[in-house]
Amino acid sequence: MAKNESRNYVILKCTVCGEELRCTSKNKKNTPDRLEIKKYCPKCHKHQVVREKK
Repeated sequence: MAKNESRNYVILKCTVCGEELRCTSKNKKNTPDRLEIKKYCPKCHKHQVVREKK
């Protein structure tokens, strides 16, 4: 099976406390800018906006 070169792994970081949450993959062609989604932060104990760490 061929490896898909358009996907890469990124680390998500909480915008409020700065905690690094998890690794995820994104498609570079579909989302060239930084990924920004809402996820649960265990340090803040609530859903926060997380961004891709550069």
